[in-house]
Amino acid sequence: MHEPLVLIPGLNCDANLYAPQWPALAPGRPILVAEHDRDESLRAIAGRLLAAAPERFALCGLSMGGYAAFEILRQAPERVTRLALLDTSAKPATPETNAPREQMIALAQKGAFDNVTTLIWQKLVAPSRLSDEPLRLLVRAMAENIGAEGFVRQQRAIMGRPDSRIGLAAIGIPTLVLVGAEDQITPPSDAQEIAGGIGSNARLVTLPGCGHLSTMEQPAAVTRELLAWLA
Repeated sequence: MHEPLVLIPGLNCDANLYAPQWPALAPGRPILVAEHDRDESLRAIAGRLLAAAPERFALCGLSMGGYAAFEILRQAPERVTRLALLDTSAKPATPETNAPREQMIALAQKGAFDNVTTLIWQKLVAPSRLSDEPLRLLVRAMAENIGAEGFVRQQRAIMGRPDSRIGLAAIGIPTLVLVGAEDQITPPSDAQEIAGGIGSNARLVTLPGCGHLSTMEQPAAVTRELLAWLA
C-alpha cells in the first residue's frame, strides 16, 4: 500500500479537477479530496481536512488548494510527507487582489453566478483553449457543483490568506512546484518565488502551452510529474 494522498482542488473546482490523474494515482493508494467549500477561512478548511485525513499523507493543492496546503503546513507540518503545489502563489491577499473578488461575490449574491463562471473562464486556461467547449463544460459543471454559496465562502477564505513566503525556507520535504507557462492567475514568477524560497527540496516544472488549470489542460504531463514526485 502506497502512502495516502490528499488532494485539494482550486476555487470553484471539485474532485473532477484531478479526474485525469486518478487512474494513475489511485491503485494501491488511499486518496482523500478535501471539502473546501464549507468554511470561510483557510484555518477552518485546514482544520476540517486534518480531522478527516490519515495521520501522515502526501499533500497536493492547485491554486486555492495551494493556499490551503500552506495553512496545513502551519497547523500540522509533521503530518505531511511530501508536497505538490500546482499553479498557486505564496503571496498574501491585498486590497488590490481582493477588490475583483468582492465584485465576483456581489455578482454571485445577486443571482448572477453564471456570469461569474463566464468571467473566470476567460483567464482560467491558456488562450488557445478558450474555444475548447468540452473543457469549458467540465469547468462549468464543477462550478455548478460548488454553487454560489460555496463559491462565496471560498472567496472569503482566499481573501483572508496570509503571507506564506515567510515559511517557505522551513519546508524540508520533497516538493513539486508546477505551473502553466501561460497561467494568467498565478504566473510562473509566483512558482519561481515558491521554489526559490524552499530551495533544494523543491523541483520547479513549467508546462508550455498551459494555463491555470494544468491538471485538465496538460493531464498527461501533470500525471507524469505527480508520479515522479510520489515515487
